[in-house]
Amino acid sequence: MACAVLLAVAAYVAVRGLSGQDGPMCTVRAADGADGKNASAAADGPGTPHDYELTPVQAQNAATIAAVAARRGLPERAVTIALATAMQESQLRNIGHGDRDSVGLFQQRPSQGWGTFEQIQDPVYSAGRFYDHLAEVPGYSRLPLTVAAQRVQRSGYPQAYAKHETDATLLTGALTGRRPATLSCTTGGRAPGGPGDPAQVRKHLVREFGRDVLADGLGTLAAPAPRTAGYPKARSAARPEAAPVVPVPAHGRRQGWELAHWAVANAERLRIERISYGGFRWSAERSADGWRRTDDAAAADGGRPRDGSGTKDRGAKDDGARDRGGAEEGDAADGGGGAAGGTVELRLATGH
Repeated sequence: MACAVLLAVAAYVAVRGLSGQDGPMCTVRAADGADGKNASAAADGPGTPHDYELTPVQAQNAATIAAVAARRGLPERAVTIALATAMQESQLRNIGHGDRDSVGLFQQRPSQGWGTFEQIQDPVYSAGRFYDHLAEVPGYSRLPLTVAAQRVQRSGYPQAYAKHETDATLLTGALTGRRPATLSCTTGGRAPGGPGDPAQVRKHLVREFGRDVLADGLGTLAAPAPRTAGYPKARSAARPEAAPVVPVPAHGRRQGWELAHWAVANAERLRIERISYGGFRWSAERSADGWRRTDDAAAADGGRPRDGSGTKDRGAKDDGARDRGGAEEGDAADGGGGAAGGTVELRLATGH
Protein backbone atom coordinates (compact mmCIF):
# COMPACT_ATOMS: atom_id res chain seq x y z
CA MET A 1 0.00 0.00 0.00
CA ALA A 2 2.76 2.44 1.01
CA CYS A 3 4.65 1.58 -2.16
CA ALA A 4 1.57 2.30 -4.28
CA VAL A 5 1.14 5.67 -2.61
CA LEU A 6 4.78 6.57 -3.23
CA LEU A 7 4.49 5.54 -6.88
CA ALA A 8 1.36 7.67 -7.27
CA VAL A 9 3.10 10.69 -5.74
CA ALA A 10 6.12 10.18 -7.97
CA ALA A 11 3.88 10.00 -11.04
CA TYR A 12 2.09 13.19 -10.02
CA VAL A 13 5.39 15.04 -9.55
CA ALA A 14 6.64 13.76 -12.89
CA VAL A 15 3.52 14.93 -14.70
CA ARG A 16 3.75 18.38 -13.16
CA GLY A 17 7.41 18.60 -14.13
CA LEU A 18 6.81 17.50 -17.71
CA SER A 19 3.93 19.96 -18.08
CA GLY A 20 5.98 22.86 -16.80
CA GLN A 21 3.84 23.29 -13.70
CA ASP A 22 6.81 23.55 -11.38
CA GLY A 23 7.36 27.03 -12.80
CA PRO A 24 5.04 30.04 -12.67
CA MET A 25 1.43 29.16 -11.90
CA CYS A 26 -1.80 31.04 -11.29
CA THR A 27 -4.48 30.04 -8.79
CA VAL A 28 -8.07 31.11 -8.26
CA ARG A 29 -8.93 30.51 -4.64
CA ALA A 30 -12.24 28.90 -3.75
CA ALA A 31 -12.01 30.65 -0.38
CA ASP A 32 -12.73 34.37 -0.36
CA GLY A 33 -9.61 36.52 -0.49
CA ALA A 34 -10.66 38.61 2.48
CA ASP A 35 -11.75 36.27 5.24
CA GLY A 36 -11.20 32.74 3.95
CA LYS A 37 -14.91 31.94 3.70
CA ASN A 38 -15.87 29.19 1.31
CA ALA A 39 -16.96 30.45 -2.07
CA SER A 40 -19.89 28.07 -2.53
CA ALA A 41 -22.35 30.94 -2.45
CA ALA A 42 -20.23 33.06 -4.77
CA ALA A 43 -19.42 30.36 -7.29
CA ASP A 44 -22.92 29.72 -8.56
CA GLY A 45 -21.99 26.82 -10.78
CA PRO A 46 -22.62 23.16 -9.92
CA GLY A 47 -20.20 20.99 -7.99
CA THR A 48 -18.02 21.50 -4.94
CA PRO A 49 -15.85 24.65 -5.15
CA HIS A 50 -12.12 24.03 -5.19
CA ASP A 51 -9.04 26.03 -6.07
CA TYR A 52 -8.42 26.21 -9.80
CA GLU A 53 -4.88 26.24 -11.20
CA LEU A 54 -3.78 27.46 -14.60
CA THR A 55 -0.59 28.64 -16.26
CA PRO A 56 0.14 32.36 -16.71
CA VAL A 57 -0.56 32.03 -20.44
CA GLN A 58 -3.93 30.43 -19.74
CA ALA A 59 -4.71 33.12 -17.16
CA GLN A 60 -3.72 35.81 -19.66
CA ASN A 61 -6.10 34.38 -22.27
CA ALA A 62 -8.89 34.07 -19.70
CA ALA A 63 -8.36 37.69 -18.64
CA THR A 64 -8.63 38.79 -22.27
CA ILE A 65 -11.92 36.91 -22.67
CA ALA A 66 -13.30 38.62 -19.56
CA ALA A 67 -11.98 42.05 -20.58
CA VAL A 68 -13.65 41.89 -23.99
CA ALA A 69 -16.95 41.11 -22.25
CA ALA A 70 -16.43 44.07 -19.92
CA ARG A 71 -15.80 46.33 -22.90
CA ARG A 72 -19.13 45.23 -24.39
CA GLY A 73 -21.02 45.53 -21.11
CA LEU A 74 -21.95 41.83 -21.10
CA PRO A 75 -23.16 40.00 -17.98
CA GLU A 76 -21.12 37.56 -15.92
CA ARG A 77 -22.96 34.62 -17.41
CA ALA A 78 -21.55 35.47 -20.84
CA VAL A 79 -18.02 35.34 -19.42
CA THR A 80 -18.66 31.98 -17.74
CA ILE A 81 -20.05 30.49 -20.96
CA ALA A 82 -17.08 31.81 -22.95
CA LEU A 83 -14.49 30.57 -20.44
CA ALA A 84 -16.04 27.10 -20.19
CA THR A 85 -16.13 26.90 -23.98
CA ALA A 86 -12.45 27.88 -24.31
CA MET A 87 -11.50 25.45 -21.53
CA GLN A 88 -13.06 22.63 -23.52
CA GLU A 89 -11.99 23.67 -27.00
CA SER A 90 -8.37 24.65 -26.36
CA GLN A 91 -7.63 24.41 -22.63
CA LEU A 92 -7.44 28.23 -22.74
CA ARG A 93 -4.48 28.05 -25.12
CA ASN A 94 -4.30 30.01 -28.37
CA ILE A 95 -3.39 27.02 -30.50
CA GLY A 96 -2.77 27.15 -34.23
CA HIS A 97 -4.31 23.79 -35.10
CA GLY A 98 -7.38 21.67 -34.47
CA ASP A 99 -10.05 19.58 -36.14
CA ARG A 100 -9.96 20.35 -39.88
CA ASP A 101 -9.20 24.10 -40.07
CA SER A 102 -10.18 24.99 -36.47
CA VAL A 103 -7.76 27.28 -34.63
CA GLY A 104 -7.51 29.56 -31.63
CA LEU A 105 -9.05 29.71 -28.18
CA PHE A 106 -12.52 28.72 -29.39
CA GLN A 107 -11.42 26.49 -32.30
CA GLN A 108 -13.18 28.72 -34.81
CA ARG A 109 -12.96 27.80 -38.49
CA PRO A 110 -11.98 30.27 -41.24
CA SER A 111 -13.94 28.17 -43.74
CA GLN A 112 -17.12 28.72 -41.70
CA GLY A 113 -16.93 32.49 -41.75
CA TRP A 114 -15.34 33.13 -38.35
CA GLY A 115 -12.53 35.19 -39.88
CA THR A 116 -9.10 34.63 -41.36
CA PHE A 117 -6.53 32.39 -39.72
CA GLU A 118 -4.60 35.45 -38.54
CA GLN A 119 -7.72 37.11 -37.12
CA ILE A 120 -8.85 34.04 -35.20
CA GLN A 121 -5.37 33.68 -33.70
CA ASP A 122 -5.90 37.08 -32.06
CA PRO A 123 -7.58 36.38 -28.68
CA VAL A 124 -9.30 39.79 -28.63
CA TYR A 125 -10.83 39.16 -32.05
CA SER A 126 -11.82 35.53 -31.38
CA ALA A 127 -13.44 36.40 -28.05
CA GLY A 128 -15.37 39.20 -29.74
CA ARG A 129 -16.61 36.85 -32.46
CA PHE A 130 -17.73 34.33 -29.84
CA TYR A 131 -19.72 37.04 -28.04
CA ASP A 132 -21.20 38.22 -31.37
CA HIS A 133 -22.74 34.80 -31.85
CA LEU A 134 -23.68 34.33 -28.20
CA ALA A 135 -25.61 37.60 -28.19
CA GLU A 136 -27.78 36.22 -30.99
CA VAL A 137 -28.95 33.32 -28.79
CA PRO A 138 -32.27 34.37 -27.20
CA GLY A 139 -32.15 34.25 -23.38
CA TYR A 140 -28.65 32.72 -23.32
CA SER A 141 -28.01 33.75 -19.71
CA ARG A 142 -30.98 31.64 -18.57
CA LEU A 143 -30.06 28.57 -20.61
CA PRO A 144 -27.98 25.68 -19.27
CA LEU A 145 -24.34 26.49 -20.03
CA THR A 146 -23.85 23.55 -22.35
CA VAL A 147 -26.94 24.53 -24.37
CA ALA A 148 -25.82 28.15 -24.76
CA ALA A 149 -22.28 27.11 -25.73
CA GLN A 150 -23.54 24.55 -28.23
CA ARG A 151 -25.79 27.12 -29.91
CA VAL A 152 -22.59 29.04 -30.73
CA GLN A 153 -20.10 26.22 -31.33
CA ARG A 154 -22.22 23.46 -32.89
CA SER A 155 -19.82 20.90 -31.50
CA GLY A 156 -19.93 17.17 -32.06
CA TYR A 157 -19.68 16.78 -28.26
CA PRO A 158 -22.22 19.30 -26.90
CA GLN A 159 -22.30 17.91 -23.36
CA ALA A 160 -18.52 18.35 -22.87
CA TYR A 161 -18.83 22.02 -21.88
CA ALA A 162 -20.77 21.25 -18.70
CA LYS A 163 -17.80 19.71 -16.89
CA HIS A 164 -15.99 23.07 -16.92
CA GLU A 165 -18.81 25.14 -15.42
CA THR A 166 -17.58 25.09 -11.81
CA ASP A 167 -14.06 26.17 -12.73
CA ALA A 168 -15.31 28.72 -15.25
CA THR A 169 -17.69 30.24 -12.69
CA LEU A 170 -14.93 30.49 -10.10
CA LEU A 171 -12.58 32.13 -12.62
CA THR A 172 -15.33 34.50 -13.76
CA GLY A 173 -15.93 35.69 -10.20
CA ALA A 174 -12.29 36.76 -9.97
CA LEU A 175 -11.87 38.23 -13.45
CA THR A 176 -15.04 40.33 -13.20
CA GLY A 177 -13.99 41.68 -9.80
CA ARG A 178 -16.90 40.16 -7.90
CA ARG A 179 -14.53 38.10 -5.75
CA PRO A 180 -11.62 40.36 -4.71
CA ALA A 181 -8.07 39.15 -4.09
CA THR A 182 -8.79 35.59 -5.22
CA LEU A 183 -6.64 35.36 -8.37
CA SER A 184 -2.90 35.31 -7.85
CA CYS A 185 0.10 34.16 -9.87
CA THR A 186 3.54 32.99 -8.79
CA THR A 187 6.72 33.75 -10.70
CA GLY A 188 8.47 30.45 -10.02
CA GLY A 189 11.33 32.39 -8.46
CA ARG A 190 12.16 34.08 -11.76
CA ALA A 191 12.81 37.80 -11.92
CA PRO A 192 11.24 39.81 -14.77
CA GLY A 193 13.29 39.28 -17.91
CA GLY A 194 13.64 42.96 -18.74
CA PRO A 195 12.15 46.40 -18.16
CA GLY A 196 8.42 46.98 -18.39
CA ASP A 197 7.08 49.43 -20.95
CA PRO A 198 4.24 51.72 -19.77
CA ALA A 199 3.18 52.31 -23.37
CA GLN A 200 2.72 48.57 -23.89
CA VAL A 201 0.68 48.23 -20.71
CA ARG A 202 -1.63 51.05 -21.80
CA LYS A 203 -1.86 49.60 -25.30
CA HIS A 204 -3.04 46.22 -24.02
CA LEU A 205 -5.46 47.79 -21.54
CA VAL A 206 -7.09 49.93 -24.23
CA ARG A 207 -7.20 47.13 -26.79
CA GLU A 208 -8.91 44.73 -24.40
CA PHE A 209 -11.07 47.00 -22.21
CA GLY A 210 -11.51 49.96 -24.56
CA ARG A 211 -10.19 53.53 -24.46
CA ASP A 212 -12.40 54.49 -21.51
CA VAL A 213 -10.37 52.22 -19.24
CA LEU A 214 -7.73 54.94 -18.89
CA ALA A 215 -10.21 57.76 -18.34
CA ASP A 216 -11.30 59.04 -14.95
CA GLY A 217 -14.90 59.84 -14.05
CA LEU A 218 -14.63 63.17 -15.91
CA GLY A 219 -13.55 61.51 -19.12
CA THR A 220 -9.93 62.69 -18.92
CA LEU A 221 -7.08 60.26 -19.46
CA ALA A 222 -4.96 59.39 -16.46
CA ALA A 223 -1.60 61.14 -16.62
CA PRO A 224 1.54 58.97 -16.54
CA ALA A 225 3.03 58.79 -13.06
CA PRO A 226 6.44 60.36 -12.42
CA ARG A 227 9.38 58.02 -12.88
CA THR A 228 10.17 58.31 -9.19
CA ALA A 229 6.73 57.15 -8.08
CA GLY A 230 6.59 54.10 -5.85
CA TYR A 231 9.93 54.62 -4.09
CA PRO A 232 10.66 56.47 -0.85
CA LYS A 233 12.64 59.66 -1.35
CA ALA A 234 15.46 58.31 0.81
CA ARG A 235 16.05 55.48 -1.67
CA SER A 236 15.54 57.31 -4.94
CA ALA A 237 19.07 58.72 -4.97
CA ALA A 238 20.49 55.22 -4.60
CA ARG A 239 18.68 53.96 -7.69
CA PRO A 240 19.82 55.15 -11.12
CA GLU A 241 16.33 54.61 -12.49
CA ALA A 242 13.12 54.36 -10.48
CA ALA A 243 10.44 51.95 -11.61
CA PRO A 244 7.75 53.42 -13.86
CA VAL A 245 4.19 53.30 -12.50
CA VAL A 246 1.04 53.06 -14.60
CA PRO A 247 -2.04 54.35 -12.72
CA VAL A 248 -5.39 52.98 -13.91
CA PRO A 249 -8.53 54.71 -12.54
CA ALA A 250 -11.26 52.37 -11.27
CA HIS A 251 -14.91 53.31 -11.69
CA GLY A 252 -16.07 51.36 -8.65
CA ARG A 253 -14.38 48.78 -6.44
CA ARG A 254 -15.56 45.91 -8.58
CA GLN A 255 -13.90 47.31 -11.68
CA GLY A 256 -10.83 47.98 -9.55
CA TRP A 257 -10.46 44.30 -8.75
CA GLU A 258 -11.31 43.39 -12.33
CA LEU A 259 -8.33 45.47 -13.43
CA ALA A 260 -6.09 44.26 -10.60
CA HIS A 261 -6.73 40.62 -11.46
CA TRP A 262 -6.20 41.36 -15.17
CA ALA A 263 -2.83 42.86 -14.24
CA VAL A 264 -1.82 39.78 -12.21
CA ALA A 265 -2.71 37.52 -15.12
CA ASN A 266 -0.59 39.70 -17.43
CA ALA A 267 2.25 40.38 -15.00
CA GLU A 268 4.71 38.00 -16.64
CA ARG A 269 4.03 39.21 -20.20
CA LEU A 270 4.03 42.94 -19.36
CA ARG A 271 6.74 42.72 -16.68
CA ILE A 272 4.58 44.13 -13.90
CA GLU A 273 6.44 43.71 -10.63
CA ARG A 274 3.90 45.15 -8.19
CA ILE A 275 0.14 45.77 -8.19
CA SER A 276 -1.59 47.82 -5.49
CA TYR A 277 -5.30 48.30 -5.03
CA GLY A 278 -7.85 48.61 -2.26
CA GLY A 279 -5.34 48.29 0.57
CA PHE A 280 -3.87 45.10 -0.90
CA ARG A 281 -0.68 44.41 -2.81
CA TRP A 282 0.70 41.67 -5.04
CA SER A 283 4.41 41.65 -5.87
CA ALA A 284 6.53 39.46 -8.11
CA GLU A 285 9.18 39.32 -5.40
CA ARG A 286 6.73 37.78 -2.92
CA SER A 287 4.34 36.21 -5.38
CA ALA A 288 4.04 33.03 -3.33
CA ASP A 289 2.30 35.11 -0.64
CA GLY A 290 -0.45 36.20 -3.03
CA TRP A 291 -2.36 39.38 -2.16
CA ARG A 292 -1.12 40.96 1.07
CA ARG A 293 -2.76 43.67 3.14
CA THR A 294 -0.81 46.90 3.30
CA ASP A 295 -0.19 48.86 6.48
CA ASP A 296 -2.62 51.53 5.30
CA ALA A 297 -5.38 48.97 4.96
CA ALA A 298 -4.75 47.58 8.41
CA ALA A 299 -5.03 51.04 9.88
CA ALA A 300 -8.07 52.28 7.99
CA ASP A 301 -9.67 48.97 6.93
CA GLY A 302 -10.72 50.95 3.89
CA GLY A 303 -9.93 48.56 1.08
CA ARG A 304 -10.98 45.31 2.69
CA PRO A 305 -12.41 42.98 0.07
CA ARG A 306 -15.77 41.68 1.21
CA ASP A 307 -17.37 38.31 0.57
CA GLY A 308 -18.29 38.12 -3.10
CA SER A 309 -21.86 37.18 -2.16
CA GLY A 310 -22.27 40.62 -0.58
CA THR A 311 -22.11 42.40 -3.94
CA LYS A 312 -24.78 42.28 -6.58
CA ASP A 313 -24.25 39.53 -9.13
CA ARG A 314 -24.30 41.33 -12.44
CA GLY A 315 -24.90 38.04 -14.18
CA ALA A 316 -28.52 38.37 -13.06
CA LYS A 317 -29.03 41.33 -15.39
CA ASP A 318 -30.57 41.13 -18.85
CA ASP A 319 -28.55 39.41 -21.58
CA GLY A 320 -27.73 42.67 -23.30
CA ALA A 321 -25.75 44.64 -20.73
CA ARG A 322 -23.88 44.73 -17.46
CA ASP A 323 -24.14 47.91 -15.41
CA ARG A 324 -20.65 49.36 -15.08
CA GLY A 325 -21.48 52.89 -13.97
CA GLY A 326 -21.90 54.41 -10.56
CA ALA A 327 -20.23 53.70 -7.27
CA GLU A 328 -21.09 50.58 -5.35
CA GLU A 329 -21.63 50.36 -1.65
CA GLY A 330 -18.33 50.88 0.13
CA ASP A 331 -16.54 52.40 -2.84
CA ALA A 332 -15.77 55.62 -0.99
CA ALA A 333 -13.59 53.73 1.43
CA ASP A 334 -11.96 51.45 -1.09
CA GLY A 335 -9.23 51.49 -3.68
CA GLY A 336 -7.18 54.17 -1.99
CA GLY A 337 -10.24 56.35 -1.31
CA GLY A 338 -12.69 58.23 -3.47
CA ALA A 339 -16.22 57.42 -4.54
CA ALA A 340 -15.06 56.49 -8.03
CA GLY A 341 -13.18 53.43 -6.73
CA GLY A 342 -9.65 54.77 -6.49
CA THR A 343 -6.70 53.79 -8.66
CA VAL A 344 -5.06 50.49 -9.52
CA GLU A 345 -1.32 51.13 -9.41
CA LEU A 346 0.92 49.02 -11.63
CA ARG A 347 4.65 49.28 -10.96
CA LEU A 348 6.80 47.90 -13.75
CA ALA A 349 10.19 46.23 -13.64
CA THR A 350 13.25 48.32 -14.44
CA GLY A 351 15.32 45.41 -15.74
CA HIS A 352 18.08 46.02 -13.18
